[in-house]
Amino acid sequence: MADPLFINDVIANVLNGNIRIPSFQRGFIWDADRVAHLMDSIYKGYPFGSLLFWRTKTPLTTEQNLGPFSLPENDPDYPIDYILDGQQRATSIFGVFQTALEPNISEDDSWTKIYFDLRSETTAQDSNFFYLPDEEVDPDRHFPLKILFDSPAYRNFLKSMDDSIADQVDVLYRRFTTAKIPIQTFATDDKTDVAIVFERINRLGVELDTLQLLSAWSWNENFDLQDQFRELSDELEPFGFNEVGEDSDLLLRCCAAIISGNAAPNIIVELNGEEVRERFNEIKSGILGAVDFLRTTLKIYSTKVLPYTTILIPLSVFFATNSDQATHPDAAQQKTLKNWVWRTFFSRRYSKRLEQLNQDIKEILKLKKGEETNLGIFKCEIDSSFFTTTSFNLRNVNAKTFVLMLASESPLNFINGSEITLGPVLRNCNKKEFHHIFPQAFLKSLDIDNRSINSLVNFCVLARVDNNQLGGERPSQYRAKMPADEVVEKILCKALCPTNIFHDDFDQFITERCQILVSKANSLMDIETA
Repeated sequence: MADPLFINDVIANVLNGNIRIPSFQRGFIWDADRVAHLMDSIYKGYPFGSLLFWRTKTPLTTEQNLGPFSLPENDPDYPIDYILDGQQRATSIFGVFQTALEPNISEDDSWTKIYFDLRSETTAQDSNFFYLPDEEVDPDRHFPLKILFDSPAYRNFLKSMDDSIADQVDVLYRRFTTAKIPIQTFATDDKTDVAIVFERINRLGVELDTLQLLSAWSWNENFDLQDQFRELSDELEPFGFNEVGEDSDLLLRCCAAIISGNAAPNIIVELNGEEVRERFNEIKSGILGAVDFLRTTLKIYSTKVLPYTTILIPLSVFFATNSDQATHPDAAQQKTLKNWVWRTFFSRRYSKRLEQLNQDIKEILKLKKGEETNLGIFKCEIDSSFFTTTSFNLRNVNAKTFVLMLASESPLNFINGSEITLGPVLRNCNKKEFHHIFPQAFLKSLDIDNRSINSLVNFCVLARVDNNQLGGERPSQYRAKMPADEVVEKILCKALCPTNIFHDDFDQFITERCQILVSKANSLMDIETA
């Protein structure tokens, strides 16, 4: 624990450039009421928290302002204290009491106008401090904290007051000038240590933003990692993958996997900022190539139907390239990648340990280099329970995998046999784009339980318009609304259904369809069945 600082010390250290804000900190977000509440706590001697400084002799390439105030340059011969925790408190204290710096014109500094009510009674609970707009200030009642550390302005104020008011203001002055702000300081030039401390602060409730942290390490005048990620998000938006560009954790793990072959959190904070900057085109090509592979090969037109976005991490390693030409897998690589993706989805592989993700990164690198690989060689067994015990809920990994399996067959409309345009269906991923093959109303009339009615086995892809036309009639009745026999047979085959579902026997349908679905799943995974 370092020696505490008086308010005057904080103001002086900010003005001489020693106290600064790292760019990976969030901005000032307190409103005037919270600032006034802090002043009341200081005045009454209540605990109000400490400041945590990271002391270093190596300045960051990019920094933040202290609220609306641009910070002066520091003396390069002295170390810098970057605020890791307590930025809101430090900014409030500096903003309320300092008079040397003008705020930036574009930023709101109204919260600095905090006044002490000279006529209010001091109680333990009620505050004596308020934010007031200029037009509501009564000079005979409201003392501006702004002049408390401005000696000429403070003396002039006392000259105009009677003794009782002067005594009251003197008490105010003593309490703020003698208040001590607890300080914790740790000194290091090791950025990994800083990241660890920042992460531990996060566990105590302060938001950790590793993207901002790495942005600070990699920034130069021509490169801002956060801007690069925003541009990537814009590029992915037309393809339904803008959420990938907005997922900083996922993108950072892609960076780590491509650069270091490891997606562990501690690897991210150890990345060399210059290398991230120099290899960002390679990283970008890997992410875009992974998305293109999922769209064109597996008909994954949106993250809404992607069982695991983390599948993009190993895929981005495979597709990452410095070349102007995109990476194109050969036939054998393509087959291995497809089998691995399906096995990962069906086995829920990425619901488990990080080690499995890193293992796949290592194996996919071997595949990329043309070496012998065990990518996708892990246990994955599917039986009918996968389809009968999982409810059709599009937030569920198994349901998303099931939808992609249906999409792989290029399903047809039940009414006219035309091919369903999957892009809009899978981008919106609205439940109304899917249909109970044995309708709910019919099954409820047979006292079938909801779990069975809404299990995966009873669903197919169906355009909303066709869904409405079929309604809640039993299969033998809605058959009349479907095309001729040979077209119906093709529709049902493409829906991975038995070619005759019009017997209205739900148990028979479940048995027959499960056989088809299990066979299709094993085929996608390239698993031989007895």
